[in-house]
Amino acid sequence: MNAKCVAVVDDEAPVRVALGRLLRLAGYTAVTSSSSEDFLATLVHHRPDCALLDMCLPGLSGLQLQALLHAKGIALPVVFITASDDPALARKALEAGGVRVLHKPFSNVELLAAVDLALQSALPSTP
Repeated sequence: MNAKCVAVVDDEAPVRVALGRLLRLAGYTAVTSSSSEDFLATLVHHRPDCALLDMCLPGLSGLQLQALLHAKGIALPVVFITASDDPALARKALEAGGVRVLHKPFSNVELLAAVDLALQSALPSTP
């Protein structure tokens, strides 16, 4: 069985490295990108099973990236991560289709639970 692939899109290198390492230790394949544009370029070769998107990225924000994916018909479960404590921003992320919003700093347990939830939401439903 192939490991599920989780994309990590965050402009902070230490965050990308730490999240990638955590996901690999948990048995996932992790693909990291420093921007929305870099992430979009990886979709040409491989589509992840879910994505962790920083909400505040240079260029296209995580919310803009989610909207673009939706507009292109790419159904990808998303967990948003943010350093912002703005409840309106978190609500906007959930309304945009995010599975969860995690506020930095979050625990490894919170992150892995959110990834599991996102992956479960991607499973085809049975009648």
